[in-house]
Amino acid sequence: MRRGIAATALVAALGVTLAACGSDGGSKDGGSKSSGELSGTVTWWDTSTVGSEDKVFKKIAEDFTKKHPKVTVKYVNVPFGEAQNKFKNAAQSGSGAPDVIRSEVAWTPEFADLGYLAPLDGTAALKDDKDFLKQAAASTQYNGKTYAVPQVIDSMGIFYNKKIFKEAGVEVPKTIAELKTVSAAIKDKTGKTGLYLRGDDAYWFLSFLYGEGGDLVNAESKTVTIDNAAGVKALATVKDLVDSGAAKTDATDGWNNMQTAFKEGKVAMMINGPWAVADTFAGKEFADKANLGIAPVPAGSAGQGAPQGGHNLAVYAGSKNLDASYAFTEYMTSVETQTQIAKELSLLPTRESVYVKPDVASNEMISFFKPVVDKAVERPWIPETGSLFAPLVTEYTKVLTGQTTPDKGAKATGDSYRKLLKDWK
Repeated sequence: MRRGIAATALVAALGVTLAACGSDGGSKDGGSKSSGELSGTVTWWDTSTVGSEDKVFKKIAEDFTKKHPKVTVKYVNVPFGEAQNKFKNAAQSGSGAPDVIRSEVAWTPEFADLGYLAPLDGTAALKDDKDFLKQAAASTQYNGKTYAVPQVIDSMGIFYNKKIFKEAGVEVPKTIAELKTVSAAIKDKTGKTGLYLRGDDAYWFLSFLYGEGGDLVNAESKTVTIDNAAGVKALATVKDLVDSGAAKTDATDGWNNMQTAFKEGKVAMMINGPWAVADTFAGKEFADKANLGIAPVPAGSAGQGAPQGGHNLAVYAGSKNLDASYAFTEYMTSVETQTQIAKELSLLPTRESVYVKPDVASNEMISFFKPVVDKAVERPWIPETGSLFAPLVTEYTKVLTGQTTPDKGAKATGDSYRKLLKDWK
């Protein structure tokens, strides 16, 4: 484990705090189980998309009070790009951290390693844990303990505009070579760009990296692999898509630029995941939802590859209302709640039993993404996984915008990884 002095000190302090909380199951704001009834306040940091997902999550979260009238749920939407560092800063200082956080899957082992999360084994949060998909549960484990509960699982695919495809007379591309051909035909027939390739977030690069048979690192052998031949080829592939005109990209505000361009029909395709479905349907091009098509990300030379993503719910180790936080976490990941979220947002459940519910089994988007998730590539569940994206996105953006070459970008990323991962090859 790699842990700093400040984090170690915090763990010791939290041990005292947890012992005090565990003595009577209570909290300083009145939360208690002594009477058999939960009370107090649970603050939840949600990181879902503002304007679509957040409205649903806020309502569902606040409905927790119907089951526990003496508990107040304080809902806070924290921008996804800020949440990881904001939580670490609050937890380290011991002030301002939420009771429960929606943690991206790669953050969970990092937060656990730092001592910021409460172990959930044997608590109410892990009700019916055998029902969770194995690949979803994998990211919640660290050093033999469970530190989170899987809320949603996802992967990525190609979103495409069926009307534009029909106008251009093209079929959905299955390979990178076909992607270039299809994009050229779309440009020729409609004047529109084929693909919007997000250039400010390296997560959008992973499908190309996996498609070439590459990976960020090999955790088993403690080897950095981003700068091997596959990594260089993947960077060369995305660079060629931009240089050839098959794709347009950006270096800032990629999410909004990409979504706007696709929803307004300015581009025919984008790479995205289930989290983008609700927002995409809000665009004028998809007032008729049937116009949205989704297909696997085009395969690279080694095959089709897409990353496994998703979000967990984790409880802050320093929470002053642990019992209510455990109950809230269980409620937000229950069969009932996951069924409602799947129905309203087309997000993929993490419980096997939810997939047989009529509203879920008949959902076209979920039916598409479930097989993709089943074959998706897992990231290494090590504390540093979340930190691997910062150096990669720097070089990824530089490659796409012509500031460096694929081989130099891969080498620079690899060098950064070896500084971060001590004693790795």
